[in-house]
Amino acid sequence: MPILKRRSLKKIDSHTSSAHTALKRSGMQLSRFTDYSLRVLLYLAINDGRRSTLHEIAEFYPISVEHLRKVVHELSRSGYINTYRGKNGGMELALAPKDIAIGKVIKHFEGHTSFIDCDRLSCKLAPVCTLKSVLMVGQEALYDKLNEFSLADLLESKPKMVKVLANPIY
Repeated sequence: MPILKRRSLKKIDSHTSSAHTALKRSGMQLSRFTDYSLRVLLYLAINDGRRSTLHEIAEFYPISVEHLRKVVHELSRSGYINTYRGKNGGMELALAPKDIAIGKVIKHFEGHTSFIDCDRLSCKLAPVCTLKSVLMVGQEALYDKLNEFSLADLLESKPKMVKVLANPIY
């Protein structure tokens, strides 16, 4: 893996830190399904070149095998991973880590719903309100920013994380 220049690492760390702080302050949080999806992709990316099993990943993170099975099924259905049955079965990335944009993964698993669900609210402003459209613009900007980072970027910028993922008994 090529090593990022120090300037690039600072860029990633600064974006990650400020995004994490903003999400924490706003109360926004990824669903567990999305979180587990990203974890599976990270695990498979660092263990590229060999097939990993459902039980291996479930034990590493500790995640329920049944919940992880649903995550893996959707990752496979959406083309992020390939799964194989049988004695030499398991799973592996279907795409190169550099081709997996973080924003696209999150958008896929979080769905395309807006930050606010005006349809479920009985708000008198609904017919004239512009808040939903402003929030949609902000949401798309968030996904665009996250799309600047690929799975490969996450691995290259955090050597200690790579070491732990590559050697689970670290």
